[in-house]
Amino acid sequence: MYYYLPHLREYEDAIFPNVIFGQQRTGVSLVMGIPTVKREKQNYLIDTLNSLLYQLSEEQRKDCVIIIFIAECVCLLCVYSDNSLPRFPREVQSGVLEVISPPASYYPDLSNLKKTLGDSEDRVRWRTKQNLDYSFLMLYAQPKGTFYLQLEDDILAKPDFIESIKSFAAQQSQDWMVLEFSQLGFIGKLFKSEDLPLIAEFFLMFYKDKPVDWLIDHLLWVKACNPEKDATDCENEKSKLRVRAKPSLFQHMGIYSSLAGKIQNLKDKDFGKNLLHKAHNNPPAKVETSLRVYQQYTLEKVYKGQDCFWASAPVAGDFIRFTFLNPLEIEKYLFRSGNMEHPGDKLFNTTVEVLPVDETLRKESVANGSKFNYPATKDGYLKIGAFENGIAEGSISQSIGKIQAIRLSVSSDSPVWAILSEV
Repeated sequence: MYYYLPHLREYEDAIFPNVIFGQQRTGVSLVMGIPTVKREKQNYLIDTLNSLLYQLSEEQRKDCVIIIFIAECVCLLCVYSDNSLPRFPREVQSGVLEVISPPASYYPDLSNLKKTLGDSEDRVRWRTKQNLDYSFLMLYAQPKGTFYLQLEDDILAKPDFIESIKSFAAQQSQDWMVLEFSQLGFIGKLFKSEDLPLIAEFFLMFYKDKPVDWLIDHLLWVKACNPEKDATDCENEKSKLRVRAKPSLFQHMGIYSSLAGKIQNLKDKDFGKNLLHKAHNNPPAKVETSLRVYQQYTLEKVYKGQDCFWASAPVAGDFIRFTFLNPLEIEKYLFRSGNMEHPGDKLFNTTVEVLPVDETLRKESVANGSKFNYPATKDGYLKIGAFENGIAEGSISQSIGKIQAIRLSVSSDSPVWAILSEV
């Protein structure tokens, strides 16, 4: 780095990141890197993080790290003044999420770059800085895990992406260099961590000359192609090092580029249609809610597995209720809020309550407290659970007997809309 960026010799600490949040976790299977800057029009980062974290099991959370690389400032709050990133305290505390930024002295003078490829001065500066960002992020991530996954801050991920990546990587017999899980740009590109120093050095050699995805293609040419053979042979050889997985696991969602004024309606056709709800064969019930339903996304549809339920922001006292036509014993329950396209539209501060058929039991619970160690409401419901990170699931004590109704009760106003995608 001192050779390719000689100004760094004057700033000894410029190659060390400011770690703003995180536990600096190491020894994981998968490290994900997400460079981000503050966009003029819209910030997609929170939706991207919600999408990546959505449906991750505890085991998967313990075996990965997501590194947010803030690529323009040493202070988090001067980039994200809305204080949005601390919405993930559990992920930061557990070590699955880190936020870093490079010192300002890491970057050389970018004001007098040579214009190449017919690009404007602004675009040359933008892509040059991107190459430096990727190099810094890769070298920081390199010792943390086995694989490194390059992502962007405006994407949507399929819920099973981690298992799909591990499975596809395990199937490869040849000595691959890049596994591609999206056909767009530099999204969803998987590298072996052991290859990152070579890749970062190649970027640093030519960071002023070409965009990052072109540099990757040139690196593969150097590694695989015989100059004495034709272009077809070269592409065949490169395809052994760069292997494409289908269907794609990541979709580009952003419209406003990090390059000011640039609009990009890029979509990966291999991503497929998003499944925004999951169907279950639920028992016959009357469903009702105090929430204001959005368009055709009714509570009946999610209960019957036809679509998701979507409503405007809940307020304290709102409820969702399922009253069974024939009271029944229930062993387990699961309610999942949010979905792939709107992973942040979750239920917060919401309890799961059941109404026992046994009227004597209800009266005793209200008068004396529940003998099942479940708090009781004034109208005889027992509070058996609550939503955590958008999901409520658990078992119900069979000693409660038959249940007449299940109710989801909201205890505080929510800043976001609410989706139920699975019941």
